Amino acid sequence: MHIHDLIGVGFGPSNLALAIALEEGLPAGHALNALFLEKQPNFAWHSDMMLDDTHMQISFLKDLVTLRNPASPFTFVNYLHQKRRLSDFINLKTFYPSRLEFNDYLSWAAGHFEEHCRYQEEVIDVVPEKRGNDVALLRVISRDSRQQIQENLTRNLVLGIGGVPNIPDCMAPLKGDPRVFHSSRFRTAFNQQPRARRVAIIGAGQSATEIFMDLNGREDIAVDFITRARTIKPSDDSPFVNEIFNPDYTDYVFNTKEDSRGALLDEFMQTNYAAPDMALIERMFQVFYLQKVSGSQRHRFLRRHNTVEASADAAGVHLRLHDMETGNVHSLTYDVVILATGYQRQQHHALLSSLQSYLPEMRVDRNYRLHSTPQFKPSIFLQGSCEPSHGLSDTLLSVTAIRTKEISEALSRCPLPMPAYPAKHQSPGEVHAAAALRI
Repeated sequence: MHIHDLIGVGFGPSNLALAIALEEGLPAGHALNALFLEKQPNFAWHSDMMLDDTHMQISFLKDLVTLRNPASPFTFVNYLHQKRRLSDFINLKTFYPSRLEFNDYLSWAAGHFEEHCRYQEEVIDVVPEKRGNDVALLRVISRDSRQQIQENLTRNLVLGIGGVPNIPDCMAPLKGDPRVFHSSRFRTAFNQQPRARRVAIIGAGQSATEIFMDLNGREDIAVDFITRARTIKPSDDSPFVNEIFNPDYTDYVFNTKEDSRGALLDEFMQTNYAAPDMALIERMFQVFYLQKVSGSQRHRFLRRHNTVEASADAAGVHLRLHDMETGNVHSLTYDVVILATGYQRQQHHALLSSLQSYLPEMRVDRNYRLHSTPQFKPSIFLQGSCEPSHGLSDTLLSVTAIRTKEISEALSRCPLPMPAYPAKHQSPGEVHAAAALRI
C-alpha cells in the first residue's frame, strides 16, 4: 500500500490553505505527496448560509495565503484578476466581499487540488500501524460514496474537520424531525418545508439575525426570535480589540498560564460569539420599528426566554418557554424551529479514540501538534479545534494562512524521505518560488 507523507481529514478552508502552503514550499519538480479526504460531494463552504446580501465579517486580506505569502497566486486579489473583476471590486470600495463571492474564491482555489482530494469519502476511524513496539504509521479508514471501506497509510495526519452543530439538550428528543434543524442546514432544510408559516429562531448571533432578515423578505412567514439574552449586542470590531486576531496574539494566548486563559477568552467573547454586525442589527431593529408604525405585529422578539422542553406532533413543534423576567412558563407551537445555537469542536476526540492511549489528554503544542507518547512516531495536527490553547481566532479565517505556515514548518522538521515524484500540478499565475519543505 502506498504510504502518504500526509493525509488531511476534511478539505475546507483550513486544509485547503495547508495544501497551498505545502505546495508553495516544495522544491521544483516535486509533487505534493498528500491526500485529503472530504465527506461532502464537492467543495462547499457554509453552502446553506449563502443568503442574499450577506457579507464577510473579516477583510479579504485574511484569505488563504496573503498573511503568509502576499506574492502567492492563490490570493483573493489574484482570483479577482483571473476572473477579470479586479477593477470592479476596487470600485466597490470595501474590504468585505459578499459571502457568495468568497465562497467562489475558495472553490476556485480548491479546483487546483482535485487530484489530491477524494470527495464524498468520510473518515470513520484512525488506527495505529505498528512496527515492533512503535507506532510507525497511521491507517486511515474511510467510507466512500459507494459505501465501500477504504484504507490508506500515512506518516502524518492533519484534522481540519470544522465544527458540528451544537444542539441544546431540550431539543434532543426531536432529532431527525425535518421541522427542527440547525442553521447550518437552513436553505436546504427550510425549502423542504414549503407550508411553513410559523417559525421560531433560537439564538442571537450572526446566523440567527441573517436568517431572520431572510425570512422577513418572504411573504406570509411570521418569526419568533427567541433568545436568553436581554438584547442583541454587536460584535466589537474596533481596531485595538481586533488585535486579538493578529497572528502574534496566538503566542500571547498560548504562553498565558492555563488557569488565566479562560478569563482572557471570556473578556473578548463578544468579538465572535452571539455578536452580529452592527449594520445587521440596525436592519433588524428597523423591521420591528416599522411594525410599531404600521400597528401590525408579524414578528416577535422574545428576549429573556429560555427553551426548557420541546415536543412535536402533527399540529407542529411545541416549545415550552420560560420567561426569565416573570418566571412564567408558556407553550407555543411552530411549523419550523431553527437552531442558530453555534458549534462544538471536540469531534476529534471520537475520531482519534483508537489512538487514545498514545495521545495523553489530547493536548497540543504551539504548532498545533498533539502531544504523544515516545513510541508514537506520526505527527497529528489539529486545525480549528484549539481555541482553549490558541485563542478565539483559531476557529476563524483570521490566522488560517499563518497557522498553515507553522504546521508546514513543523512537518518539514519531521525526519521523512522526500521522493522525487514527477510534478503534475499546475498552479494559477506565476511559478511558485521554491523552498525546502520535505513534504
